[in-house]
Amino acid sequence: MNQKESEMKLVVGRDDLAEAALGAVSQRGTAVERVDVKPVHKASRGFVNDQAVDLCELAVVTLLQAVALGKPVVLLPVTTLGRTQHQTLVTMGDLTVADVGGRSVGIRSWSQTTGVWVRGFLTEQYGVDLRSVDWTVYEGGHVDGHQDPSWVHRAPEGARLQADFLEGRLDFGVMGNELPDDDRIRTAIPDAREVAEQWTKERGFLPLNHVVGVTAEAAAEHSAAILAAYDAMGEVAAKDPGGTNPVGFEALRGPVSLAARYAREQEVLSRPVEFDELLEQSCAALGVTPARLGG
Repeated sequence: MNQKESEMKLVVGRDDLAEAALGAVSQRGTAVERVDVKPVHKASRGFVNDQAVDLCELAVVTLLQAVALGKPVVLLPVTTLGRTQHQTLVTMGDLTVADVGGRSVGIRSWSQTTGVWVRGFLTEQYGVDLRSVDWTVYEGGHVDGHQDPSWVHRAPEGARLQADFLEGRLDFGVMGNELPDDDRIRTAIPDAREVAEQWTKERGFLPLNHVVGVTAEAAAEHSAAILAAYDAMGEVAAKDPGGTNPVGFEALRGPVSLAARYAREQEVLSRPVEFDELLEQSCAALGVTPARLGG
């Protein structure tokens, strides 16, 4: 038996979730190794394109792109990061969200999940025509085969989002973890936290950022171990306050479906990805019914 058949590799950013998964897999008699990748999103490319690890935390939009492009990965319905997003659209002058049309906006990558959510808000809540905005991106996506829309342009080699924003070459930036520490920066949406809370109340869910993916090969070969990891991570996530990290297909249906619609409208996805397609692929790969995965 070779190493691929006998050992699982996983990447999960949160220590408590990773430890729960490791313990559950080991108890099923499967050898497992945690691969330490920081920041965790840097593991996504190897996972979706080369199946470099068996179980991987990744952005929900990356998972959707991978499915749309036929990569052999499926969704394990565990949320590892959910958060509000309205506050991530920032500016420095007197501009507000009402001024986004016709202005320049920078974002790390067009397929970055934070950007997909923010552009969805701009369209639905603020009536912004996304094609009227001068979008600049600084990186490509994680999934081989994806092409950014023709109406989005790439920054010159060596340019940095934070520098362009702080030095006034961009009117707005979309930044979550990348946000610089500078007192001049403020949210472009007035009362962004309150707006985000109201949006969440009306929708009944938080925007999701990161979920868990599994390779189709590992799902078939290590089904029992992966299901044990799902159960163990679910128990930990259920303790998070305010339901910030839902688990199970029905709990993820709302946010994942909306993220998929936004992504398709923004040309992040090459084709529509329906939620039930994700559910069916996961159940088929793991050999279980939807009920086993909270469906």
